[in-house]
Amino acid sequence: MKIWYLFLILLLPSVSALAQVSVLKGRLTTGSEPLAYGSVTIVGTTIGTTANQKGYYQLQNIAPGSYEVSFSAIGYLPEKLRVTIAKQQTVILNSNLKESYSKLNEVVITGVSRATELRRNPVPIAVMTKKEMNMNVNNNIIDAIVKGVPGVSAVTTGPNISKPFIRGLGYNRVLTLYDGIRQEGQQWGDEHGIEIDQYGIGRAEVIKGPASLTYGSDAIAGVINLIPAIPNGADSVLKGDYVADYHTNNGMIGTSLGLAYKNKNWQYTFRATAKAAHDYRDKIDGLVYNTGFREYNLSGMVRVEKKWGYSQIAATIYDNRQEIPDGSRDSLTRQFTKQVNELAADNIKNRPVVSSNELNSYSIAPLHQRIQHYRIYTHNQVKLGNSSLDATLGLQQSIRREYNHPTQAQQAGLYVVLNTLNYDLKYNLPAFAGVESTVGINGMYQANRSRAATDFPIPDYNLFDAGAFIFGKKSFGKLDVSGGLRYDNRHIKWNDFYVGPDAVNGFEHQVKLPDTTGAHLQFPAFKHIYKGLSGSLGLTYNVNERLLLKANIGRGYRAPNITEIGSNGLDPGAHIVYLGDRNFNPEFSLQEDLGIIAYLKDADLIAEFFNNQVDNYIYQAKLTDAAGNPVIIVPGNSTYQYQQSKARLYGAEFTVNLHPQKLKWLAFNNSVAYVTGINQNQQLIQKSNGAAKYLPFIPPLHLRSEVKITLQQAYGVFSKIWFKTGADAYAAQNRFYALDNTETATPGYTLINIGMGTTIKRKSEKSFCELFLQLDNLFDVAYQSNLNRLKYFEYYTASPNGRLGIYNIGRNVSFKAIFPF
Repeated sequence: MKIWYLFLILLLPSVSALAQVSVLKGRLTTGSEPLAYGSVTIVGTTIGTTANQKGYYQLQNIAPGSYEVSFSAIGYLPEKLRVTIAKQQTVILNSNLKESYSKLNEVVITGVSRATELRRNPVPIAVMTKKEMNMNVNNNIIDAIVKGVPGVSAVTTGPNISKPFIRGLGYNRVLTLYDGIRQEGQQWGDEHGIEIDQYGIGRAEVIKGPASLTYGSDAIAGVINLIPAIPNGADSVLKGDYVADYHTNNGMIGTSLGLAYKNKNWQYTFRATAKAAHDYRDKIDGLVYNTGFREYNLSGMVRVEKKWGYSQIAATIYDNRQEIPDGSRDSLTRQFTKQVNELAADNIKNRPVVSSNELNSYSIAPLHQRIQHYRIYTHNQVKLGNSSLDATLGLQQSIRREYNHPTQAQQAGLYVVLNTLNYDLKYNLPAFAGVESTVGINGMYQANRSRAATDFPIPDYNLFDAGAFIFGKKSFGKLDVSGGLRYDNRHIKWNDFYVGPDAVNGFEHQVKLPDTTGAHLQFPAFKHIYKGLSGSLGLTYNVNERLLLKANIGRGYRAPNITEIGSNGLDPGAHIVYLGDRNFNPEFSLQEDLGIIAYLKDADLIAEFFNNQVDNYIYQAKLTDAAGNPVIIVPGNSTYQYQQSKARLYGAEFTVNLHPQKLKWLAFNNSVAYVTGINQNQQLIQKSNGAAKYLPFIPPLHLRSEVKITLQQAYGVFSKIWFKTGADAYAAQNRFYALDNTETATPGYTLINIGMGTTIKRKSEKSFCELFLQLDNLFDVAYQSNLNRLKYFEYYTASPNGRLGIYNIGRNVSFKAIFPF
């Protein structure tokens, strides 16, 4: 019994202490919505917890006293609140966090050897989330990025064809990736878009600057990595979403269903998408004939994660029927006309007028292109102690047919099949003396073949590409240093390619050896090896947690693409006869980047400056004869010959985002992007009296400003209600490549856009749907972007209304609903 008395005496102080402890609990919200899985910690202690799915948290056994409590969540500005807790008291402390526009602590995977915090990467990288993409009207995924990333623009051929440009450089200089696999889909053509499902992308990472170190050729301007969305969910629960999208201008109807299922270490995703649109409308032209499209997408993925690493296999299918505008019109009424005859029987100035029913029809016109893209790939990682081995293998097939024969609608003018094998192997070495390093090799093998066609702009060719690199990074206190070197080797070859008359259809066809009687040699045999050394060195200085200084110098490398060295024929979809030069040398660039980034309490301030010197720069220019008249090889089509010279591009981007802490409902975002492109071929500039001073396809000064108001409370079933209004202002572009009227001056213009959105919830607090409403080009401004190829689709030197070429899309109202489940 004495032992029990002694035990009780020793226990009483502990019981007394427990009786004095208190509880802190509450809820994390954002606006009027619960914020799931946020972190709650008491500053200066080890006491902390994570909120549940509905935002509730509870901290127990807290001794009496005065504390500072920190609330944080990824994507939201942190908040610290003071609280005093008495004995045996339960205190309720709620926190309402505001969405953060700061992405410095986000992890990126593009352009680095292994996942890296954005703040530690000296190369300019922009990140765009699915939420940001959903808030903008998009006819395709590139349009979404253009609206969200300063310094990115796009050359367009109607609403559904956008080729990305970064800081004035585009075409094969911008490497587009899908989940880390380089996109290969005959991207050399002016009217060739990106064959990717816009509704299936969960995140975009954009490198603004040379990224040849990691990716080799074709990344001289930068990289756009489109990363598929992988919904998170509990085990053995089917998750997904359904998207319904409608645009009033061209009647675009988009619908997409995504599914995801997780079972322990296994994860499965699937998505199916369909889009259709008729011709778009603008204030000057009315409905623009042959700009409709019909697109289908399928994608799926299986992934398993184990202690040894992970393995993933995925596949995509893309099928798009895209109409081909040519701009032919009646000379007096300016109504669009259509081609119904061939060659000599086709009088461009006497074609029949397109009917109203055809302009409004969702049926695809006989003159169109069909693009099919198939991809299967696998990502794998094996953990080897403190190191890891990553392996990627991908197989793609791109089939492109362009139908331009009205009297033989089933006969393709262009019919090419491109098969590509991508490979990437890298070894992430164990850290040594604080240095994280990676060595790797990657590249591709390609085979391009023409099928039953009548036009042959490029030869059949084989290409093998391989590059080896080493990359390293190390931190010295507040200073992060990273860089590396790479060597590339590209083999390209083709055999003699003959073309002769086809007695069956009256056009031409490919003629193969040994019987080439009556044929002509369109592409003499060619074989060449291109080599390039590239690299980069960058510094990031963390002045403090909110202020960073970045500097990077990079040497980029790009081998000439197939059309630049091998083209000699008509691309029917572009309405251009391309003429290449097999004597071209690789492009090499040397770019310096400086960045100042400040993520302050009430504002984000970003200033990025760049200077890019490019040797052997390749560009298109109209071909003229000795008298200065355009050379016409195929009637109704322009002729462009590739040129090569030195060039310099320089400019800057500025971002000022205001998000006052005391005004949680307000966000005021602003950006400015400027680039100048100088042609340094002094002999040509002098000969042309300055007409060739500037590079083609350089975007003008672009200012973007947007005010967003987010209501901080719910109204019945409506929550997360937001409104926004914005302006896109483009200055006049008077610095253009004027030689031989390759380009013309472009007036400035301003587009006003407004939008709103909300989430509808059930009583169970689960989201029923997200609604988006947006009105673009509110005042229906008639404008032509200098990057709009349709601006130059004109058959006459004058018109009754004084307007030449085709204008950009007019006012458009879009409705989008996303139903998660």
